[in-house]
Amino acid sequence: MQTGFNGSEQIGSLVADFPGASNVLKAYGIDFCCGGNRLLSDVIAEQQLDRAEVLQKLNEAYSETQARQETDKDWRHATYRELIEHIINRHHNYLRQEMPVLGDFITKIVRVHGPHQPELLAKVEALFQQMRAELTEHMVAEEEGQFPAILAYEETHSQEALDKALAVIQSLEDDHVGVGNILKELRLITSSYALPEWACRTYTLTFQKLEEMESDLFQHIHLENNILFPRLALEAKNNCNC
Repeated sequence: MQTGFNGSEQIGSLVADFPGASNVLKAYGIDFCCGGNRLLSDVIAEQQLDRAEVLQKLNEAYSETQARQETDKDWRHATYRELIEHIINRHHNYLRQEMPVLGDFITKIVRVHGPHQPELLAKVEALFQQMRAELTEHMVAEEEGQFPAILAYEETHSQEALDKALAVIQSLEDDHVGVGNILKELRLITSSYALPEWACRTYTLTFQKLEEMESDLFQHIHLENNILFPRLALEAKNNCNC
């Protein structure tokens, strides 16, 4: 995939190669579903949009997506603040941006294609909405409870702050298990996001975005379950006088 969009791209191919482009195109009222065979530059000109601005937004979105997928940084050696800011900026913000968009896409394919796959699409919608609700509550619990306690501990080494951060680990890990089970079920019932022959662009994009979200959540949960939480447990063990 190219890293510098210039307007010569066919809209449908652009979104197929880079699903995140759909958010930018939607914001500018560019039809990537029925109008997917048209060139981006032609549509920008026809709709009298600011060409430079649209292309800049697309390139920024692509760069942000690439940054979220970087795996070469060893977060085990980051400070608590660095790790927490990364989790919020790259993963929490991604979910807050993408979940409403994905929810709209799912609602659309249920409405349009529900008669073709009534049980499957109804189940996909129910599982997604359950996951969305659980993740929304989970992120609030972290950002308003655990994360501030961790940062307070990093700054003051207060045992009280550490105890507060440790107290909710089991609950947060249980949340992760619940989300993981939903992701497994979504992959199972969709046959690993296999597309029917008649799938339109919106249907295709919806499944692409579900799979993209799955990948992001895997990395997100990994950072918390395998790096952040164990480090806190080790702090407690090292502080123990028993």
